[in-house]
Parts: sequence; structure tokens; C-alpha cells
Amino acid sequence: MAKNKLVQLSYSSDGIATMQMRDAASKNGLTPHFIEDLINCLNEVKANEDLKVLLMTGLPEVFCSGADLDTLVKLCKRELKPVDIILSKMILDIPVPVISAMEGHAIGGGLALGLCADVAVLAEESRYGCSFMNMGFTPGMGITKLMEHYMSPAVAQEMQYTGKFYQGKTLIGKTNFNYILPKAEVMDKALELAESMAEKPRKALSVLKRYQSMTRRKMFEETYSIETMMHELTFNEEEILKTIQENYVR
Repeated sequence: MAKNKLVQLSYSSDGIATMQMRDAASKNGLTPHFIEDLINCLNEVKANEDLKVLLMTGLPEVFCSGADLDTLVKLCKRELKPVDIILSKMILDIPVPVISAMEGHAIGGGLALGLCADVAVLAEESRYGCSFMNMGFTPGMGITKLMEHYMSPAVAQEMQYTGKFYQGKTLIGKTNFNYILPKAEVMDKALELAESMAEKPRKALSVLKRYQSMTRRKMFEETYSIETMMHELTFNEEEILKTIQENYVR
């Protein structure tokens, strides 16, 4: 694989694919180049009928920081079409179990990517947040409903309305994340889970995945239309560009 790839895919002999987001310079931001690499990797995973599990990882300090400032400005000016929504659907459509190891921070669209997984492991020390409203526009990438797989609607709405960032340890006992562990233990636990799943037959895993993900996939299709409508309304506000530039935080 070329060294300039921002997302790297590797395979183990027991059927585990590890997709590492590794753009340290942009803190794994959803830039056009990053999104292109991510889409290519997801297409490769989907086409590989020998795989049994996909493990999504980031960098130790950041899982994914969401859309970068330049991308948000271009979206606001209508110079760029929103394609990041494709990413959520692609992950939901992966035919085998997906595990997100969110060792580092996951913000906005970056959190949405992690929430698309069937199993999620968070770090006590890292921060997680739905930051869209901080910049004056409504949440996207399906996160308005994706959050409800891992937390109650009440907690999900609080996170969306306030835009607050939460340390993983503050979410313990309030959410349904599979594990919230000390950062040093996140990758080991995620790999342990992946290895346990990889012991099972691919056919059984894919059949169960299709059934278990059915509700979320259908819900995502409905949510996509609603979020698109909300974006049309909020991105058209005259002050939105200034709000984005003043409040963008990674």
C-alpha cells in the first residue's frame, strides 16, 4: 500500500480486517482525500468474502475529528457537495460485524463513524461529542438516530443540543457502549472481541449481521432525508459561515 494513504487496511490470517485511520496532520479529519481513502477501503472490505470481522481504529490521540474547517466552509459556500453521508451507510452495510476501537477523541462526524459499528469500545480519558450545533447547523451523517443504538434518546438529545464534549469515564453507567476502559486497554479489548467473532463461520456471521443491522439500516435511510432537509435550512442562514469560523474546535 502506498505510503501516502491516509487510511490503511491490513489483514490477519484468521479473517480480521483492521482499518486504521492515520492522518495525524489533520487529526483524522474528514477531508476529501481522507474520505476517498476511506471509501476505497470500505469497498475493498465489502468485496472480500473471506473476511469475518472489520476492526476500525484511529490514532492513539484521535479516532476521527469530523469534517475539517476548510470542508465546512466550502459546504457552506456550496462549493462542495456533502459526500460524508455515504460513509455512514457504507459502514452500516458491511456484511460482517464491525468493531470501532475509539481509543482517541471522536467528535462530530468522527463520532458518527464510530457509532455505525456493531460493537464500540471507548476510552475513559478521551472525549466524545456531537459538536454540530456549536457551529450553528444541525447534526448529520445519520448521527441523530445512530446515537440511540448506544444511549437513550434523552442522553442522545442532550449531547446533540448542547454540543458538549464528554470524557469517556463520565458516560459510564449512562450509556450502552460495550466497554469504556482505560485507554491502554481499548485496543486489546477490541482485538479480543474481533478474535472471538472470527472463530465463527463467515456465513453465520453475515446472516446474523444482516438481521441485527436491519433496523438501523432502515432507520438511517429515513434519517438521511430528514437531516438533509435540516441542513438545507440551517446552512442557508446568513450568519452560518461566521459561526463556523468562530466556533470550530477540534
